[in-house]
Amino acid sequence: MSRIKHTKTELKAQRDALRRFERYLPTLQLKKQQLQLEVRNLEAQLEKKRAEERLFAEALAPWIRLFAEQVGLDKLLRVKEIRTSEGNIAGVTIPVLEGIDFDRSVPDLFRSPSWVDEGLDAMEAAIRFAAEIRILEEELRALGEELRTTTQRVNLFEKVKIPESAENIRVIRIYLGDEQTADVVRGKIAKGRSVEKVRSA
Repeated sequence: MSRIKHTKTELKAQRDALRRFERYLPTLQLKKQQLQLEVRNLEAQLEKKRAEERLFAEALAPWIRLFAEQVGLDKLLRVKEIRTSEGNIAGVTIPVLEGIDFDRSVPDLFRSPSWVDEGLDAMEAAIRFAAEIRILEEELRALGEELRTTTQRVNLFEKVKIPESAENIRVIRIYLGDEQTADVVRGKIAKGRSVEKVRSA
């Protein structure tokens, strides 16, 4: 515990601090609850998206060997831009996927195998899944960090600052009460001595 002065000024400062902590704590607790809810929702979204990606990969499995053929798919499809914006959840800035723009060339129908169009669609879908999962992971990481920080602040207020201020107030009040009692006793002693001096004179 930090060293405190046993004065009325310090007592007022400690009371003001306690009021501030008690006023701010409910806001922090509410933010913590919002973040916990958002983290749970994001975890569910992420798990759902990963499950969709697994099902998609399983559906591709029977004809994935076709991708080993050298047909130049990488020249027919490339990511032009992954468009993102910023969102806000409980005061936390998070990335939001707006869309993905592809630069897709039309394959030569005479030289390309018949499955190339479907292959390009599958590549686009795989890229979309990867981007969506990456953005959700970034959102979850940002919210997780903020949740940890907010939880630490809630704990600091609940377990340290509020009890510490309350204890400081108690100690100062006891000290000031003792001082006041001592002053009264000293006053009575001084009065008694002055009365005795008057009588003996």
